[in-house]
Amino acid sequence: MKLKSVIICLLLLGSLTSMKAQEQASVIIEKAYTQAKRENKKVFVMFHASWCGWCKKMDKAMESDACKSLFNDNYVIAHLTVQESPKNQNLENPGGEDYLKRFKGDRAGLPFWVILDSSGNVLADSFNVKNENLGCPSTPPEVTEFTAKLKKTSKLNDKQLAVIAKEFTIKK
Repeated sequence: MKLKSVIICLLLLGSLTSMKAQEQASVIIEKAYTQAKRENKKVFVMFHASWCGWCKKMDKAMESDACKSLFNDNYVIAHLTVQESPKNQNLENPGGEDYLKRFKGDRAGLPFWVILDSSGNVLADSFNVKNENLGCPSTPPEVTEFTAKLKKTSKLNDKQLAVIAKEFTIKK
């Protein structure tokens, strides 16, 4: 009987920890600002959701062997989960939608990203020259706009930007 009680308690404890709320968006952003100040970097905030295929493509490109160090050497990457389906609301970062609205991305679609300095000033965002969301850039014109924004907000050189461009451009 004791063993059964212990097992039930462990199962209850496990289910409670799996229901734990996600970290507050403000905490994630403040940690990113602090790290960016300490490391003399910019903050790259990506708004994403678990259902978003383009979000996954963008993460995959940024985390690829070719690009990971290029992004990590220049940016503190912060992900905020927003716009989840009702069954996955528990994945959202509380307050994430407020940040998405603050950066005017609430009607842009996902992924939406913004590049900030360590004080929170917007240096670039994922809107293109036509005020449309680049999201995960994949076509040559989108990638050109994306890499121009990276060039403006980082120490990336033309050779490094070409590596990023190659990784993001959809191969036919």
